[in-house]
Amino acid sequence: MDKVYKAKLKLSALSVFRGIMGRSVPRAFYRLLCSLDECPEEFLRRYGDFYALICERGCSDRLAYAMTEAALFDENIFARSAAGGVEKNLPGGVLLAAKRDCEAILEAAALQSGEVLRAYSRYEEIREIAGELPCWESGECAGSFRAFDGSLESIARYYRENGCGMFARYKAFIWRDGDIRPVLNYDTIDLDDFTGYERQRQKVLDNTLAFLDGKSCNNCLLYGDMGTGKSSTVKAMANEFRSRGLRLVEMPKERLAEFPLLVDKIARLPMKFIIFIDDLSFQHQDQSYTALKAVLEGGIAARPANALIYATSNRRHIVKERLSDRAMEVDDVNTRDNMQETLSLSDRFGLRVGYSVPGKKEFLEIVLAMAHEKGIALSDEEICAGAERFALARGGRSPRCAKQYVESLFC
Repeated sequence: MDKVYKAKLKLSALSVFRGIMGRSVPRAFYRLLCSLDECPEEFLRRYGDFYALICERGCSDRLAYAMTEAALFDENIFARSAAGGVEKNLPGGVLLAAKRDCEAILEAAALQSGEVLRAYSRYEEIREIAGELPCWESGECAGSFRAFDGSLESIARYYRENGCGMFARYKAFIWRDGDIRPVLNYDTIDLDDFTGYERQRQKVLDNTLAFLDGKSCNNCLLYGDMGTGKSSTVKAMANEFRSRGLRLVEMPKERLAEFPLLVDKIARLPMKFIIFIDDLSFQHQDQSYTALKAVLEGGIAARPANALIYATSNRRHIVKERLSDRAMEVDDVNTRDNMQETLSLSDRFGLRVGYSVPGKKEFLEIVLAMAHEKGIALSDEEICAGAERFALARGGRSPRCAKQYVESLFC
C-alpha cells in the first residue's frame, strides 16, 4: 500500500488522540489526503488551502512540529492520566491505542509535499503544474515526540511536567464568560525578582509547598498597603511551581457567584490550582461577600482538593469599616453579631499575611538592589537621594515606587 494512503487511513483511525483532528493544521492536512481521489480542481483547492494555512501558522518549513504539537496539547484519557502520574493504571488496550496514534501522527507528519502530489490518483493530469506548486518541509517534531522510540515514556513525561490540554499550552488563566480562558501575555515575575518581605513570602511559599505535597494547607489572604508586592507574590508562586503542575486561575470578585462552575471545570483535572482573587474588598456585605464566605467554608460547592484560594486586599478585614457604621449600631442590641459578621470573611482564611510599607532603610535597600541589577551608572548616594525625592513626590515609599523610580532612570 502506498505510504501516503496508509498515512491517511491511520489518521482516519485515530482514537485516543482523535482530538487533534479539531485543530486547524491536522484537519486541513487530513482533508488534503482525503482529496487524493477527487477531481483535480478539488485536490488542488485542498492543496492550496492547506499550504495557505501552514504559511499563516508559520510552519511551512516544519509540518512535523505543527502536527506533533497538536498532539502534545491534546486533552485525552492518556494525557490526563499521565499528567497525574497514573497512566500505567490504564487498560492495556488504551495504552496500545495511544501508542498507535502517536506512530500514525508521526508517519503523517513525515510526508513531503512531493510524495503527496505523486500519490494523487490523477497525477498525470496535473503533472505540468505540479512542479510550480509551493512545497512544504517536515522539519523536526515538537518536544517529546523527537525522542519517541515506540515507547510512550517520553510523551508521558511531558504531561507529568507540563500538564495536559490548554493547561500545557498556556501558563495563566482567567475566569471569563463562564469558562476558563488562557492569558496570552502573562506576568513572568519569579521569586528571584523580589527584594525585602522575605518573612511574608516564606509563609506563602511554605503554604504553597504544603499544598503541592498534599499536606495540610490553608486558603491565604495577603493584605496590606498598596504597592508592597502582594499580587506579585501570588503570581511568582505560580510561575515558580509550574513544572510541579501548579496553575493560576484569576477570578474577578464580581464573578464569585460562579465559583461552583469553576469548581466543576477543575475538580477532576490532575493539576493543582491557585484560584486568585485580586484586590478583594467590599463596601458592604453584598451578594459577592456572601458567595465568597460560602466558598471558603460551609458552602455546598466547596473548593476541591486540588485548589487553594489566594486573595489580596488593601484591607485586613476586607470589608470597608466606617465610624459612621458603628454610630448607627449604638442602639442595635445585636452589635456584637454585626461585628462578628463583618470579621467572619477574613477569619475564614486560614493564613493571613500582612504587607506594610517599608521604612526608609528598607526602601533604599530595595531601590539599590534593583538599580544594581539594572546596571544603573550612578553612585549609591545619588540613587538614594533621587529615590527619596521620587517617593516624596508620590506620597510614600513602596516596592512599586522603587521599581518606578529605577525605571525612570532609563528615561
